[in-house]
Amino acid sequence: MGCMSQNLLTLLQVGAVVIGVGLGFSLKAVKNTWSERDTSYVKFGGELFLNMLKGLIIPLIMSTMISAIGSLDITLSRMIGWRGLTYYMFTTFIAIALGIILTVSIQPGRFSDKGNVKMQSPDPTLVEDTLLDLIRTMFPPNLVQAALSRYRTTLVNPATPPDPSIPLDRYKMVGKWESGTNMMGLVVFSIALGIALSTIGPRGKPVLDVFKSLADATTVLTTWAIWMSPIGVVFLVASEVLQRDFMSVITSLGLYFSTVLGGLMIHGFVLLPLLYFILTRRSPFKFIGNMLPALAMAFGSSSSVATLPVTMKCLEESNYIDPRVSRFLLPIGATINMDGTALYEAAAALFIAQLVGASLSIGEIIAVAITATAASIGAAGIPQAGLVTMVMVLNTVGLPGEYISYIVPVDWLLDRFRTTVNVLGDSFGCGIVDKMCREQLEKLPFDEEKFEYVHSLSSIKETTSSAQVSSDDLANKGDDENQALQHRIALKRNVSKRDYYTTKRSSHSDLSTNLPENSTFQV
Repeated sequence: MGCMSQNLLTLLQVGAVVIGVGLGFSLKAVKNTWSERDTSYVKFGGELFLNMLKGLIIPLIMSTMISAIGSLDITLSRMIGWRGLTYYMFTTFIAIALGIILTVSIQPGRFSDKGNVKMQSPDPTLVEDTLLDLIRTMFPPNLVQAALSRYRTTLVNPATPPDPSIPLDRYKMVGKWESGTNMMGLVVFSIALGIALSTIGPRGKPVLDVFKSLADATTVLTTWAIWMSPIGVVFLVASEVLQRDFMSVITSLGLYFSTVLGGLMIHGFVLLPLLYFILTRRSPFKFIGNMLPALAMAFGSSSSVATLPVTMKCLEESNYIDPRVSRFLLPIGATINMDGTALYEAAAALFIAQLVGASLSIGEIIAVAITATAASIGAAGIPQAGLVTMVMVLNTVGLPGEYISYIVPVDWLLDRFRTTVNVLGDSFGCGIVDKMCREQLEKLPFDEEKFEYVHSLSSIKETTSSAQVSSDDLANKGDDENQALQHRIALKRNVSKRDYYTTKRSSHSDLSTNLPENSTFQV
């Protein structure tokens, strides 16, 4: 019963995905063709849930990043940041290399059917413009505008009527503000403000306290929203099933789909866990099991940014990652660390080249790898953002941007799998950096008001007001009972939250070794 209550949310969210698929196929059996309006009615519940999460993203990210960085020593902030970025770049490189190796070896484009593809004409773009736009977004001219829109350079044909023979570098450059949050700019500003508040010391405490309170309040709101996630996921998944024709996808692009999906599974559930085990000497499978609510949410919403509140909660409450690490690295990772997207970008570009019969040299493949890295960093953490940056990767090897139409039929489903891998990669990164920085973190004062740890077992009612609990009793209890008892002991004896937090993260199953020599307490 205790295990069931502790994992109730996980079971509900995983079950929601299964129920959503079943509901979608059931509705499709009743009525084979669903109009856009009919589908919108099914999707309505999911849209409300996503809107709730999206409304919390900006206050959650900014308040948690500013308060976390502002509470850290500057040297430690730099250490966590550099280790996190090193991990992000290394895993992104591994993902791209894996995608290229699988696509070149299997060559799914040689055996796939193009089908009846309706070509689309996306806005023309140059690689250098996309990279410069990425840097521009880091320094928004207006924070309010950054919360509402993103800047993008578009190219306009100068001839009237348009002359397709004119090279792209002769096109007129026109800046355009597109609807959507400039998350990169907000993250950079939050990091800078957090460092500034940490630098000025006591003078910055009043402002820091405001952001701490905002972070606490936003966390409560996020918890309420998370418990509604199973309902939202059911309707989101069901609506997608109603809109797609699975059989035609499997027939025409099955080998490509299998190649990319296989790469995502190898990267997310073999390579990343292996890296985590090597660097931390802990079980990666237990870590993944504790992240199931976030992974289910990532698959259902197809957005790593929308999943951020759930990911943060799973890391801190289930995997016992220090909040000073998770709240610093997660917003950065959700913005720039997209292993699944990087693997997909590289594999998709090579697949399209194979599909149209274009032969790529080693140099062009390397160019694809470099551009896919930049594309994954620049991709917004929103559903199917990879299709937008895919144009840049195709242009790198001289393929028209409209060729993305070949992979659109399966992109919606692959997007959900790669988002899941993106979230898992961010989570493993926090676990690895937490292990590397633990000694330095434990030497620093722990802000108890900001990072008050509330484990799910803390809600267990105390059935007795006074009982003798010894270390021998704890050694004979199961893990769940150990956790509950130690939590109550910590509360009764006013053990500092930092000491309790460190104890919770201990890999020892015998919790009695973490207790003081005096082994009898009043609980």
